[in-house]
Amino acid sequence: MRARYAVLAMLVGLSVITYMDRVCISNAATRIQKDLGISDWQWGWVLGVFSIGYGIFEVPTGAWGDRVGQRRVLTRIVVWWSVFTMLTGAVEGFVAMLVVRFLFSMGEAGAYPNATGSVGRWFPPEERARAQGVIWSAARLSGAVTPAIVLYLILALGWRMTFVVFGLVGIVWAVVWRIWYRDFPQDHSWVSEEELQEIGPSERHAVGVRDVLAIFAHKRMWLIMAMFFGYTWAPGFFIGWFPKYLETGLGFTESEKAYWAFMPFFAGAVGNLLGGWLSDRLVHLYGKNVGRRLQGALCLVASSGLMFGSAMTGNREQAVILLALSFGVCECMLPCAFALCLDVGGGLGGAVSGAMNTAGQAGVLCGTVLFGYLVETYREPLGTQAAYQLPLYSIAAMILFSGVLFALINPNLSLAESEVMSPSRESDR
Repeated sequence: MRARYAVLAMLVGLSVITYMDRVCISNAATRIQKDLGISDWQWGWVLGVFSIGYGIFEVPTGAWGDRVGQRRVLTRIVVWWSVFTMLTGAVEGFVAMLVVRFLFSMGEAGAYPNATGSVGRWFPPEERARAQGVIWSAARLSGAVTPAIVLYLILALGWRMTFVVFGLVGIVWAVVWRIWYRDFPQDHSWVSEEELQEIGPSERHAVGVRDVLAIFAHKRMWLIMAMFFGYTWAPGFFIGWFPKYLETGLGFTESEKAYWAFMPFFAGAVGNLLGGWLSDRLVHLYGKNVGRRLQGALCLVASSGLMFGSAMTGNREQAVILLALSFGVCECMLPCAFALCLDVGGGLGGAVSGAMNTAGQAGVLCGTVLFGYLVETYREPLGTQAAYQLPLYSIAAMILFSGVLFALINPNLSLAESEVMSPSRESDR
């Protein structure tokens, strides 16, 4: 087996743990709100404060990994967020929950920028979208199975001890990563000369503050960030509000919720695998304009239409099925987006993906807080189900906005190259 596939397996484990820790709180929402006396409006801020810390620390932790290596950085941040996952089970009120979730988000902020940086060092360009697809598919599968795991653990141990169990899993991963992983393929004893040739050059970049700040001088960087801002309204809803939407908005029981909550994340897992494979295939056949730009834009536009359909139906089963299809199609775009960061970022792939994800967390914050506000404001005049479906219109509109912007992003030149190359070359294949 190629050593890079073992690296991919470790990153898959990271992605699973990341989403188990993140999705756990939304699936325990009803019990936590009841025990701590937290309203829906306040709960929107519990979910949203995660995005604030996550967004602030995305670029610094991504650039940190580019500079000193993902081995040290991922070890430290996974231990950090695992400790605060466990401390989530110790909080006794709204303010304490806000503080702990903010500190938790500071650690999780570096997970995907550093996973992207690792993929950039260990995988050749023609395999990167598939690798990202596998990593994000694992995240969505984790989101699919976590509701059932959380329900079982809550019934057996209570919601507080459930967070302790999830935190301990992260500590184990960090120890294994620190012992086994190396920042560059040529430094690992498992890598043969043949595999080094397959991977290609993996240069050691001296990344400084000026290098990181320079990426924001490019219009394409801001287009990428704005595109991801719109996209993340969708996963922000599914990760943060979807279990509550099923139980309170659509009236499913707790056991029924565990079944229906599986569907969008399973669809997302399939979408990521298919999207990663298809993107690399289309790039090979037709170039990056088709394999990155066109695929990403079309997936987002189609996803928006499906979510509009879910918002308009009065049948709760149909609403969930349409949402699952919407998320699955939407996630076909995600490997394109992270492969795009490596395409244009060069040795700053971690920083570029961190900047993209920072904008994404701003989108999550806006979407999750607005969701809670709309539900609390319109529940009485519209009824519970209508109030919970109302925010879906705004989410669908933001996904459509994201699709339009993706169509404007040129994936062919790195940000550094675009400084010296003429505009006529920007439109190449």
